[in-house]
Amino acid sequence: MSDLPFTKDELERYRANEQIANFRLKGSKPTPEQRQMLADRKVADKELFAAIRVRAVQKVEELEACGGEAADAAAAAADPKLLQGYKTLAAKADKGLKKALEKALANHIAVERAAFLLPPMGTRDFFPADMRFRNYLFGKFREAGLAFGFEEYDAPVLEHQRLYKRKAGEEIVEQMYAFTEKDGYEVTLRPEMTPSLARMVLQRQNAQSGEIKEVLPLKWFCVAQCWRHEATQRGRKREHYQWNMDIVGLDDITAELELLAAIVAFFRSVGITAEDIGIKVNSRRVLNSICSSYGVPDAKFAPVCVILDKLDKIGDAAVKELLVAAPLHIPEASVDKMLASLKATSVEAIVALMGEDATQEMRDACDEMQRLFDYAAAYGFSDFLQFDASVVRGLAYYTGIVFEGFDKKFDLRAICGGGRYDRLMELYGSPVKVPCVGFGFGDCVIKELLEELGKMPSTAPSVDFVVAAFNEDMFAPSLQVATRLREAGQSVNMLLTVKKGRKAFDFANKVGAQYVAYVAPDEWAAGKVRVKDMQGTEKGEDGLGFDVALEDIHTRFSKTEVLPGGGGGGGGGGCAAAAVAAAAANN
Repeated sequence: MSDLPFTKDELERYRANEQIANFRLKGSKPTPEQRQMLADRKVADKELFAAIRVRAVQKVEELEACGGEAADAAAAAADPKLLQGYKTLAAKADKGLKKALEKALANHIAVERAAFLLPPMGTRDFFPADMRFRNYLFGKFREAGLAFGFEEYDAPVLEHQRLYKRKAGEEIVEQMYAFTEKDGYEVTLRPEMTPSLARMVLQRQNAQSGEIKEVLPLKWFCVAQCWRHEATQRGRKREHYQWNMDIVGLDDITAELELLAAIVAFFRSVGITAEDIGIKVNSRRVLNSICSSYGVPDAKFAPVCVILDKLDKIGDAAVKELLVAAPLHIPEASVDKMLASLKATSVEAIVALMGEDATQEMRDACDEMQRLFDYAAAYGFSDFLQFDASVVRGLAYYTGIVFEGFDKKFDLRAICGGGRYDRLMELYGSPVKVPCVGFGFGDCVIKELLEELGKMPSTAPSVDFVVAAFNEDMFAPSLQVATRLREAGQSVNMLLTVKKGRKAFDFANKVGAQYVAYVAPDEWAAGKVRVKDMQGTEKGEDGLGFDVALEDIHTRFSKTEVLPGGGGGGGGGGCAAAAVAAAAANN
C-alpha cells in the first residue's frame, strides 16, 4: 500500500475520475468530444487534490495539538510516520498528488482483487492437484468402510436447527451457520453428521414399538461436508469434510472394536504406523463414576465433561477455575480428586487410585475397557491403543467408551475422535434406547500429518492416452481413435489443436500420458495408428513405438485385459513414425 494516508473514498473518487476520460491517444489529435472529456477530468482531479490537501492540513493541526479524535491520536502515537504522511499530502503539488494517487489506487485495486479471488475465510478452493489428493483420501476412507462391511449413506448439507439444540448446551450451537428460510423455517449448514444419521435411522423406526426396520446392527459410513463458524487455525477450518462411521443397534464393546479396527486399517493403508500415531481410549462410564464418587450430581455431568475436554488446551488450573465457578460450583476438593484421577495411566491404576471409592459401576466399566484392549490384541492393532483417563470428548451425548486419535511427533490437533452415544435417539423421540457408537475423522489434520511424515501421494496429472492428429485432415480420424480408446476403458486427453511432432509429445509429458496415439496419413491409409509408450516400456521394433490396427484398438487396450508386451504391429515407416523419430531426436 502507499505510505501516504489516503482514504478509501479519495481512492474511489480518483478511480471514478479515470473513467471520465478512459482512453489513450496514440499520436493522434483528440476529437472535440475527447478534448471536453479531458477538460472535465482535469477539473475533477483539481477538486479532489484540493480536498485532499484541506483534509491533510486539518489532520496535521489536530494531531500536533493532540486535540484530534482518540483513534487518530492513538494511531499517530503508534505510527510516527502518520503525522509526516499528512504533512506530505498537505504540501504536495497537483502533479505529485496525481502520481501518489495512481500508485495508491493500483495497490488498493490489487488488494481488492486478491481479497475477491480468495475463497471466504475458513474455506478452500480445490484445484485439480488438490482434487487428486482429495479423491485419493476419500477413496481410502471408502475402501476402509467397505472392507469392514459398512454401507455408504448421505444426507442434505442443509439441516434443521433443532437437531443441534440439544440439552446441556454445547458450543457447537453457537458455531452453526444458521439462518431462517424465506418460509420462516430455521435451518443450518450441518456442523456435524451424527444428528442427521439419527434422523435417518428414526425414519426406519416404528414410533410405537421402537423397532428399527433394518438388518441390525446398522453399519453405515459417509464422507460429509460440515460447517462450523469458529476461529480458523492450523488443522481447523470453517468448512471441512469428515469421514463418519457408525454402528447402530449393538450394545457391546465389539462395536467400538470394529470401528477402531477400521481406523487403524485406514492408517495402515496410507503408510501411517503405531510409531506415528496413537488412539487414546477412555470411558464416560468411568468418568461418571469418578464424578459421582466425588459429589458431582448427574445433572452437572454433561457440562463438567465439556469443561474437562479442554484440559489439554487450557491446563489444570484453568479447568479447575471453571469447575469451581458459577454455575457449576463443584467443591474445590472434589475437583482436585477428579483431576488427580484423570492422570491414571492404566485401567488397573485408576481402580487402584479410587480404592474404596471405586463403585461396582466403575469396576464394570473398567472391565469393559480391558476387554476392548484384549480384543484389539487379538485383532492385531493393540499397539495403536493406549488408555488415557483424561480423554473426555466435548459432545454431551457420549455415554460410554470415547476415543481420540493423536500424532506422536508433531503436536497436531486430534486426528479423529468418537465414542458411544446410547441416549441420542431418545433425545430425538425414540420410545426406546437405541445403542450407537461412531467416530468422525476430518480431512484437514490427516493431510498435515501425511505432509509432515513425507507420505503424501503424488498429485501429478495422469491420463492413459493423448490422441494427436498429424494435420488438420487427420483431426476427424483422430476423433474416431479417441472414441475407440474410451470405449476400451482408457482415459483420453484429445489434443484439440494440431501440434506437430515434438510439441504433441511435450504436451503428453506435461499431462502425464502413458501413451500417445499419433494419427497420421500413411498409417491411417493402412488402417493403423502409431502408438508411442511415453513411459518407455513398449518401444516397438524400431524403438519409435508400434502400429495398432484400428479394428484391434479395443482388444489391444481393453482395461479388462492385461496389456500384451511388445509391439502391436509392424514397425512401419510412415508419417507417424517419422514424427516420433523427429520428436525423439529433439529430446
